Amino acid sequence: MIRRRSLLAMLAASTTVSAGAGGLSSPVRAAPRDTLTIGLTQYPGTLNPMIDSMLAKSYVLGASQRQLTIEGHDWEPVPQLVVKLPSLEDGDAERFPSKTEAGEPVDGVRKTYALRDDAYWGDGTPVTTADVLFGWEVGRHPDTGVANFRAYRDVLDIVVHDDKRFTVVERKLDYRYRSMGDFQVLPVHLERPAFAEPREYRNRTLYQTDPANPGLWNGPYRVARVETGARIVLARNEHWKGTRPAFDRVEVRAIENTSALEANLLSGSIDMIAGELGLAVDQAIAFEKRHGDRFAVLYQPGLVYEHLDVMLDNPVLADRRVRQALILAVDRQAISDRLFAGKQPVADGFVHPLDRVHASDSVPTYGFDPSRAAALLEEAGWPPGPQGVRMNGKGERLSVELMTTAGNRTRELVEQVLADYWKRVGVETRIRNEPARVFFGETVQKRRFTGLAMFAWLSAPESLPRTTLHSESIPTEANNWAGQNATGFRNAEMDRLIDAAEIELDPDRRKALWAEMQRIYATELPAIPLYFRAEPYILPNWLTGVRPTGHKYTTTNWIEDWRVAE
Repeated sequence: MIRRRSLLAMLAASTTVSAGAGGLSSPVRAAPRDTLTIGLTQYPGTLNPMIDSMLAKSYVLGASQRQLTIEGHDWEPVPQLVVKLPSLEDGDAERFPSKTEAGEPVDGVRKTYALRDDAYWGDGTPVTTADVLFGWEVGRHPDTGVANFRAYRDVLDIVVHDDKRFTVVERKLDYRYRSMGDFQVLPVHLERPAFAEPREYRNRTLYQTDPANPGLWNGPYRVARVETGARIVLARNEHWKGTRPAFDRVEVRAIENTSALEANLLSGSIDMIAGELGLAVDQAIAFEKRHGDRFAVLYQPGLVYEHLDVMLDNPVLADRRVRQALILAVDRQAISDRLFAGKQPVADGFVHPLDRVHASDSVPTYGFDPSRAAALLEEAGWPPGPQGVRMNGKGERLSVELMTTAGNRTRELVEQVLADYWKRVGVETRIRNEPARVFFGETVQKRRFTGLAMFAWLSAPESLPRTTLHSESIPTEANNWAGQNATGFRNAEMDRLIDAAEIELDPDRRKALWAEMQRIYATELPAIPLYFRAEPYILPNWLTGVRPTGHKYTTTNWIEDWRVAE
């Protein structure tokens, strides 16, 4: 068993390892000004904007596939493909009497949008209301298996006025009504045949079978070439009418090993490392000390929540006392201080303190208390056993599987630290990691992990946790793996609070509902919170205009503003 001081020494030594990787560098080449090469730690499992949820996909789509609306740098909704946001005050949004799916009376909302006249797909076809209608058709079909199906199923109707104007009739008037949220627009002139069999759409979509088709893309760039698992090449979209982007070509390279990612930057094989999916803070701090004269390093705190999803179908982990023991047994503050220099604060729940709905007074917290952890395990029927591993009355060992994305050096180190802490209280840990596209596209999405899955959620401000905590969002084979509640969390009160908060327009009353959600989450622990991440962006000194948001919409949504410094 490793003593506490040995553990902290291991955490402190991790920074030295990161800095050592920089010693393998060769001189940085002169950056070609017609091409920008970006390094990421993940490769997307699909490029279809509706299927699966991976940050690597969002990063690529930010440059190539614009949405109706997103959240901007001020954390408020902004239009992308539409001209303006409707409002009750302006008259382009109005209430009407409606009912919930359960038949309860509620206010609905009709809101009218106008698509931009200068919005085109990459083959020159205008973006029209037909594409909006098709996106709704795909998203609401029960066999499609989209990640956020509620964004489509709560739309009762879309009234088309002409090729550019449409009115969305939504079942409920909610606090985010001006935005279209995760609603995606699809090119009906290309994607219609792939949707002939909705249950097979995720495999037959052109975003999967012919991603270099220009007509799939409506952003400043289009996908020009794909090397699965390795890189995606973006070329200027000739039919983009907005600000002309600075680079003829952008290459997004997936380098899953973070030490290799750093080495590629220093050798000149890539020009920058995306903060959204790049080096961990400890590596970035060490990198900045050694190479800060050649690169700009930006640290962006934000709504990124590193945690352990718990498989609640596992009888061992279904016991709340076991889940609470696992978090009490870990000195998360030591991990934050030693590994991340305090730049990544310990998370007590899923809502970041920067978010306007964060609650602290009513939320239970878990300090480092191995004695209490041991007592809880005793209560749960796991007394000490031979070889230091607890056993129950059936002779079963208290053993849990822990998984994360292979090649992420910091996550793999955190796994070892967690396993060491848990070993001290008699819990055996089996570590099994996978490449990110398999881990997210198959294991997490299809709920194939058996114990704990370490990854991060990146959310928008005041992002209602319907897809991750509502019982309707548990992915199953029957719903074609729709939803993101991979833990299988079922809590009637949480469901009620989510439903109530969605339609509560008063900010103070809504914040009270959020506080109760956070209390239940911290008590029940469907996931074990670790820390809120800071995103280190490592940029060449000659690149300007990269502005992190601190939330789920990536910097690439404004890639046309990136410029080469004079």
